[in-house]
Amino acid sequence: MRNPYDVLGVAKGASEADIKKAYRRLAKTYHPDHNTNDAKAKDRFAEANSAYEILGDAKKRAQFDRGEIDGDGKPRATGFEGFGGFGGGPGARGFDFESAARSRAGSGSGGGGIGEDIFSHLFGEAFRAGGAGPGPGPRGPMRGEDVAAELSVTLEQVASEEKLRLNLPGGREVDVVVPKGVTDGQVIRLRGLGQAGGPRSEPGDALLTIRILPHHTFKMDGADLRTTVEVPLEDAVLGGAIRVPTLTGAVEMKMPPMTSSGRTFRLKGKGLPRKDGSRGDLLATTAISLPAGDDASLTDYARARRTTRAGA
Repeated sequence: MRNPYDVLGVAKGASEADIKKAYRRLAKTYHPDHNTNDAKAKDRFAEANSAYEILGDAKKRAQFDRGEIDGDGKPRATGFEGFGGFGGGPGARGFDFESAARSRAGSGSGGGGIGEDIFSHLFGEAFRAGGAGPGPGPRGPMRGEDVAAELSVTLEQVASEEKLRLNLPGGREVDVVVPKGVTDGQVIRLRGLGQAGGPRSEPGDALLTIRILPHHTFKMDGADLRTTVEVPLEDAVLGGAIRVPTLTGAVEMKMPPMTSSGRTFRLKGKGLPRKDGSRGDLLATTAISLPAGDDASLTDYARARRTTRAGA
């Protein structure tokens, strides 16, 4: 795995917004559905997702920047401090397995080098047979291929974190839970749900693209939702309680007298769940509705108001 910053094409000091923007651009460009005959695009898509798994998570990004994990998210080998026979004790440097193995390879020795001896001592003869060390030798079985799938969800399902049944390529069915803070077009990696590899190898992953369906009442604005609420003229003038729809049912909202059309009210916690467990808000914008048909008293009032304004 290459350096995730290089994969996404961003600097090490890039902001979260820049990282997300770069990832979305690559995911859109190389998505398997848009590149059915391009095997390299599939690899670039998987590589971009792996990079975003590191840089899109603040904790993993910090671990990578400190050198604690590699580009695949796996812990880096740090060696054993105080390993017997190699300068143990306070202040001693940890033993570097990779350096030891390289020293053997460069020594020209016919066998019994330090790198192979150490690995064999710790992990047994499986190390010799498996070719896990540097240099030529048989490698383990290849990992299975990743597969791509899509899942369409409603805003109600996002809000309730509902468990959904997903059909993967190849006919496999699994249950997935819509994650908190999910966005439209986000790609989620489902570990081990891809194609099977060879004997004793790990299966690939499923790369699941989330599609959030349009809603007839609400529009997404990050974790917030926006909606328009029709308000009768008399309620706009006099004020009072009006019914506002939410994803979990209508609620009452108090509206002050003389509320103009286009005014927006915020209903706390009535939006979508965020990654941190909090919820967004519902932003309800008023639209004043006039009475249906003729209303003589309202017409007379409007005429009187117009006359007063014209004479002012």
